[in-house]
Amino acid sequence: MLFFLAVFGAGAAAGFLNVLAGGGSLITLPILLLLGLPAADANGTNRVAIFVQNIAAVASFRQAGRRSDLKTGAKLAVFTLPGAAVGAFLAIYISEAVFRTILAVVLVLAVAGLLRPVAPRGPMSQSGTRVGVLSALALVGIGFYGGFIQAGVGFLFMLVLYRGLGFDLVTVNVHKVFIVLLYTIPAFLVFLISGKVNWTVGLVLAGGNAVGAVVGTRVSLRGGERVIRIVVAVALVLMAVQLIVGLR
Repeated sequence: MLFFLAVFGAGAAAGFLNVLAGGGSLITLPILLLLGLPAADANGTNRVAIFVQNIAAVASFRQAGRRSDLKTGAKLAVFTLPGAAVGAFLAIYISEAVFRTILAVVLVLAVAGLLRPVAPRGPMSQSGTRVGVLSALALVGIGFYGGFIQAGVGFLFMLVLYRGLGFDLVTVNVHKVFIVLLYTIPAFLVFLISGKVNWTVGLVLAGGNAVGAVVGTRVSLRGGERVIRIVVAVALVLMAVQLIVGLR
């Protein structure tokens, strides 16, 4: 019982963090590894929770009247799909050293991008969103990274959608959960076909992620950009500390 409570609790914390900012997989992946799952199995099992989490988040945003414009969301997600499948295939062979090195570089870039000011166009500009070449390439790369590792991918989407496309942070989160939901499908299928999914642990984790995601959407809508910025800042600091400790 304690085993499943720990998994569920980790999922709830990760789901909350993933919706508001990112980096929730830095909670769940170490827990899954600590429980004895091989790295590839932990990565694949985590995708069950990510998929369910984003279904819950999308539904919660829609219920609150903040839904991703399907045309815009699908357009953004298309760029991530090929890379997600390729990244997931390569993730089966990833080592922990490679994981931490890549994540450290990504964290530095995400912090630099999010701290720079930008004049947001806001949610009313969604239907007319044009994806430039740089943003398109970034989305392809993020899709690859998301399929490859997943941990911290939320920060990258926030960087592109906020900095590159000029959405406000609440709108960023509305789109982010929809895009992650779509690109998780091909990534998950790669892990599933490779036999890298523990369903029992994955479903318990998914239940926690879903609960955390629903709470996260409510906090995002009620707190607006101010709360999101605070959560992002705290999450980035925690990620940095974890990386530094892990590299010693």
